[in-house]
Amino acid sequence: MYQAFAVRISKVVLLLLFSIGYSQEAIDSDEALLRHQELTATMNAQFPVDDIKTFRRESFTEDELQEYLMKHFERMELLPYITDHITYKLDSYFHSGNWFYQIGLPEESIKSNKEALKYYHQVSDQLTEGTKEEFYVKVCFAYSALAENYARLSLNDSAAVYHLKNIDFAQTRNTPYYPSALNNLGLFHYWSKNETDTALVYFKKAFDITRAEFPNHYLIGSIRDNIADIYMDQGKTEEAGHLYGLNFDFYQHIINKDLKSLDMPRIISAGAQHMNATLKQDKLEDAQQTYFRLNSLINDPKNKAWEYQKSMPEFLKAKSILLYKKEAFKEAYENEQYLNRLSDSLYQVSKDVDKRWLTATNDIVLDKIRLNYKMEQSIKENKIKNQRLKLYISASLSLLVITLLTSLFFSRRQHLINARNKRLLAEERLKYAAVQNQQLENEVAAKKRDLSDFAINLSQNQKWAELLANKIETLKATKGRQRKSLMDELEQEIKNKVSFDSENKEFYERLDKLSDAFYRKLKSKFPELSKTDKRLCSLIRLKINSNEIARLQNITIASLNTSRYRLRKKLNLAKEVDLDDFIQSL
Repeated sequence: MYQAFAVRISKVVLLLLFSIGYSQEAIDSDEALLRHQELTATMNAQFPVDDIKTFRRESFTEDELQEYLMKHFERMELLPYITDHITYKLDSYFHSGNWFYQIGLPEESIKSNKEALKYYHQVSDQLTEGTKEEFYVKVCFAYSALAENYARLSLNDSAAVYHLKNIDFAQTRNTPYYPSALNNLGLFHYWSKNETDTALVYFKKAFDITRAEFPNHYLIGSIRDNIADIYMDQGKTEEAGHLYGLNFDFYQHIINKDLKSLDMPRIISAGAQHMNATLKQDKLEDAQQTYFRLNSLINDPKNKAWEYQKSMPEFLKAKSILLYKKEAFKEAYENEQYLNRLSDSLYQVSKDVDKRWLTATNDIVLDKIRLNYKMEQSIKENKIKNQRLKLYISASLSLLVITLLTSLFFSRRQHLINARNKRLLAEERLKYAAVQNQQLENEVAAKKRDLSDFAINLSQNQKWAELLANKIETLKATKGRQRKSLMDELEQEIKNKVSFDSENKEFYERLDKLSDAFYRKLKSKFPELSKTDKRLCSLIRLKINSNEIARLQNITIASLNTSRYRLRKKLNLAKEVDLDDFIQSL
């Protein structure tokens, strides 16, 4: 009956979703966010998101359910229009998947949880580690809910895939959700595939991890209960009874975080199972003690009856077996009668709830169909208005474009005229600059020729000075009239050449002046060069041979070669690079 109801209501929901939408046009993100927040606040006022009753079908009346579903689907339709606000959207997607799962709509839960996981993986790179830690539990639950929902629909292959995905994701952190994922996979093999041996392997692995890492966690009771169920199926009643007994004690000391109280349904289930196991072993005394303890908890006014009403049939069945074992047949018969009445009542409540849900969703569909008709009429009217507005805007834009093009044409024409005038002026300036450059080049060439001639003359004077020195040596060795004659001759030559030093100074002054730009270039590239180095470079640049350079600098060829060697080092020249060619290339 449950699966048939789920199929019917899922079809209704699909029709409802088809009829709802913001398909007329995309709405603004801020507007969508504000509307979503308003809807959420209205829904939370009556059914708070942190109240467990919100996740139970029987909590809703027909009118409440109709209103809640309409607002919920409208909220989900708004989410794609909201940009940014990543964590807000993630919370909304995961809440939707969880709510549908808890109230028993597997197809809608699958859809919402898939959307939640898809969006999470799309934005995970944008999340901080703290945010990822916050959503870790919700992602684990989404994978688990997908697996269980597929199993409810008998789609076992898909269920197995999501169980494995849940295990892979859960083990990325050291939390109880990893052994919980293993336990869920064991339940899938146990309930859906009837593979008890495989299920037991996963249960024991989950139990070992939980006992070692989280010995006081609520999960350990669930796993122990599953292992005990398999032991009962295998006929190991003593081992199963021991585990049920441990769980019965365990749950009486553990507070359920959702209920914020003792988990009475689990206590009743563990107690009833312990009674059944001990009764199969004919341990009436143990079963009787468990019954008294369990009955005391059930009758304790501190425990809310509505929380464990659905678990009572299991307790009453165990009680009947105990009474039959004790041969209290009258009490057993009365208990059976009460059990039948309670079971019928619970069945009728469930049937009424299912009917109420189906009726409410059908009413929503009819309302939405009427709303769609009105929306279609409104859309047609808006289209006519939009066409008129588009025509007016098109005409205005055309006129504006023509005006702009005309303005651009005349502006471009004037720009071309101005550019032509500037080009002609620039050409005239270039011609004038070329003439001036030619004049300057001619002057430089003339100065270079003068300097070269002057250098040759100075070199010749140097040669004369050497000859004069030789004559003085000869004079020293000569006596008598010949000596006087040589003295007169020498005196005359000295008078002729007395101007040598002043000419040498004038030469270097002219050399430095002519080579000023060359010197600046050398200084920028080789700041370590001395004034003498620069002059040597300039003489080489004028293509004066080594003998003449040595005479101009009044040094020997050997000293000149030493100067050239030092100059090469300062210029960082490789051995294969010719010094003269390098200087000529500067």
